[in-house]
Amino acid sequence: MGQAKMEQTSHLLIVDDDREIRDLVSRFLTQHGFRVSVARDGREMKQALSDWHIDLVVLDLMLPGEDGLTLCRDLRAGSKIPVIMLTAMGEETDRIVGLEMGADDYLSKPFNSRELLARIKAVLRRAEHRPSQKRNSGETILCFAGWKLDPNRRRLESPQNLVVDLSAGEFELLMAFAEHPQRVLNRDQLLDLTRGRAAVPFDRSIDNQVLRLRRKIETDPKHPELIKTIRGGGYMFVGPVERA
Repeated sequence: MGQAKMEQTSHLLIVDDDREIRDLVSRFLTQHGFRVSVARDGREMKQALSDWHIDLVVLDLMLPGEDGLTLCRDLRAGSKIPVIMLTAMGEETDRIVGLEMGADDYLSKPFNSRELLARIKAVLRRAEHRPSQKRNSGETILCFAGWKLDPNRRRLESPQNLVVDLSAGEFELLMAFAEHPQRVLNRDQLLDLTRGRAAVPFDRSIDNQVLRLRRKIETDPKHPELIKTIRGGGYMFVGPVERA
């Protein structure tokens, strides 16, 4: 999709309880050729998602009722619509947790409208070329070491047939590994394969996700047999992986 076409056809949803921010952002993005809808809270957000085909959501973290993290997690459970989180300045924990819930990027308040515009364009471009959108595994179950990973139901079953709870970030990371077994993946590649985020601010989040994932799928997380650390390179999923 070319940039001009992207800007003319993309429909954005701005979710913020601050009327001034909604109005300002809506006017600015409309002037740059986007279609824009707005919502004050989770209820209006869900209604807009039901009524329209939304291409990207700009979602405030602090909302009345259901907060942005909860809404992002619920949205990501059944949709790949890109999400940019708006967070309070300096709230590093909120940013990382937001990304864990499946957000594609974040922007701290107060923000510059042109910076938001640049982030939106970047996320839409990445979403258009995101490797996860080209998966053929959506119709198959990935099996490794007795584990079963079901992309359709976003479900992981242990060798004992127990369902293992995974966060959105952990699921996408495991999918990236399982679809690229016996291949060294560095942090930038893993970020691209999971949500295509800009890697610089968040490379440590991949390491943290790997640690959490190991605790859930490795017999001994301190001596992993499935997800190996490659010195100076990144990580390798040793496989083999079969499609059922």
